[in-house]
Amino acid sequence: MENVYKHIAERMSSMSKSHVKIAEFILENRHTVPFFTIDKLAKMTEVSDATVVRFATSLGFKGYPHLQQALQSSVQQQLTTTERLKMSKDVYDDNDQGVYDVFLDDSANIRATLENLDMKAFKSAVEALVKAKSVYIIANRSAVSLGTFLQYYLQFLLGKVELLHSIETVSERLYDLGKEDVVIGISFSRYTKSTVQVFSYAHQKQATTIAITDHLLSPLIPYADIPLTASSQMPTFIDSFVAPLSLINALLVSISKEKEIDFQEKLEVLENVWDQFDVFHK
Repeated sequence: MENVYKHIAERMSSMSKSHVKIAEFILENRHTVPFFTIDKLAKMTEVSDATVVRFATSLGFKGYPHLQQALQSSVQQQLTTTERLKMSKDVYDDNDQGVYDVFLDDSANIRATLENLDMKAFKSAVEALVKAKSVYIIANRSAVSLGTFLQYYLQFLLGKVELLHSIETVSERLYDLGKEDVVIGISFSRYTKSTVQVFSYAHQKQATTIAITDHLLSPLIPYADIPLTASSQMPTFIDSFVAPLSLINALLVSISKEKEIDFQEKLEVLENVWDQFDVFHK
C-alpha cells in the first residue's frame, strides 16, 4: 500500500469509535507506533488486542503484523539513531513501569515470532545447514552479536563456519562459493548496506541463502532462498534481539538433533581437551 497513513485517514469517517481511537493515535504518533507490539498499541489506545487485529483487517491487511510492516516501511529508513533515542523517552516512563515495559515488549516479540514462524522454511533451513559443505554468516554492526553467537555454536555442530563482517575481505573468503555452500544473512532495520550487497552476491553464486531478518519487507528477502523472520520491535535506539536469538537457539537445537551422534563424539573429545587446558572454573 503506497500511503498507509492516507489510507487510514480516508477510512476514519466509516470507522467504529474504538477504531477511530486507534486511527487517531497512529496518525498522531507516526514515528513511534510502527515499532509498537500489538500489546503496546492496545494498551496505549485502551482497547483489546482483538480490536487492534480487527482494525488492521478492516483496512485490508491480513493482520496486525502486515499493517505494522506497512507503517514501518514509511518511517524506518527516515529515523536516525538520535530520533530513536528520543522515541524511547516518549514511550518508556521514567519510573519502574518503564523498566517492566521493556521486558513486556521483549516477551511480545518472542510471542509474535512464534505465532508467525514459517515451520516449512525453518525445517528447510535446518536441512540446508546440515548438508552444507561450508557455512558463511554475514552480519554487521549490532547484528554481529547474533552472528558471533550463531558462529560459535554452529562450528561445533558443522565444522567449517565463518563469520563475515568486513566487506573488504569478502572477496578472498568467498572466491570459491558455490551451490554446496550456505550463506546466512542477518540484518534488522536499519539494514546495513554491505550485508545486503554480500547476501546478493551469494545469491548470484547460487549458494543457498538463509535470511534472518525482521519481516518480509526486509531488503534481504529478494535474495533469500529461505526467509526466517523474528520480531525486533522496540521504540528505542537499541535493537531488540531477544526474539532473533530465540530463533537462532531453535535452529541450533534442531541441528544438534540431526547431528546428535557426530556431535556427541566431538563433545567427548572436546571435554578431554578442555580438562587438559583447565578451561573452566571448578
